[in-house]
Amino acid sequence: MYYCCGVTEKGVMPHNEDALLIRDTVIDSGSSEQTIAAPFIAAVSDGVSGERSGELASKMCLELIRDMGYTGEAKLDDELLAIHSRLAEYSRSDPEMHNMQATLCGIAIDEQNNILTFNVGDSRLYRYRGGRIRQLSRDQSLVQLLIDEGAISHEERNTYVHRNIIFPVFGNVKSAPKVDTVSIEGGMEYGDLLLLCTDGLSDYVSVLDIEEILELPKSLKTRLHLLVNKALENGSKDNITVIAVVYYE
Repeated sequence: MYYCCGVTEKGVMPHNEDALLIRDTVIDSGSSEQTIAAPFIAAVSDGVSGERSGELASKMCLELIRDMGYTGEAKLDDELLAIHSRLAEYSRSDPEMHNMQATLCGIAIDEQNNILTFNVGDSRLYRYRGGRIRQLSRDQSLVQLLIDEGAISHEERNTYVHRNIIFPVFGNVKSAPKVDTVSIEGGMEYGDLLLLCTDGLSDYVSVLDIEEILELPKSLKTRLHLLVNKALENGSKDNITVIAVVYYE
């Protein structure tokens, strides 16, 4: 069984372009907590700033994932690219929704508790184990490319002038995204916590702060709200969404 808890918050923005999915539940406001058995998908999505109807893109993306009815038999890469195509087709058909786009980061857990991660854009997946955080996803962004090439350092990530440039994401009408899918070898160990979040959190809360907050002897829901509040205290100018998934026997 898995305990999943998620929070999404518009923060200082006038509306929320983020959304989250936990199995059959898609929300763009407030929180959700569930105790569920596999198979299921948990994911976060962030409407791309500057594009029209980002809030619709993120929610629609997650609703389409929910409606596909995930099982271990699914060819997830193909299913996700089909969802991208539907978003792009929808935006082409309506001038008001032209080029609506959204990032996507999530986990798919099958009937045997195998875990497949997927990512498009710069939302993130972390694993918290033994008091330490490790990023499992890889940002699809110009900054990450420059770091990989040694052109800038990790310390320059948050101050680089073009840090908001990301590669094609879901709904892009010019280029299809590249879906990064990776299996988590061995699945989850007892005590592991998987953390999904949008950049409204990861850009403003350090790994050390995440570790310290997750270590607190408080309910998981309370700790997620503390992470959101920390991002706001640190000046987050974006929507903030976070999901935690815990495995227990």
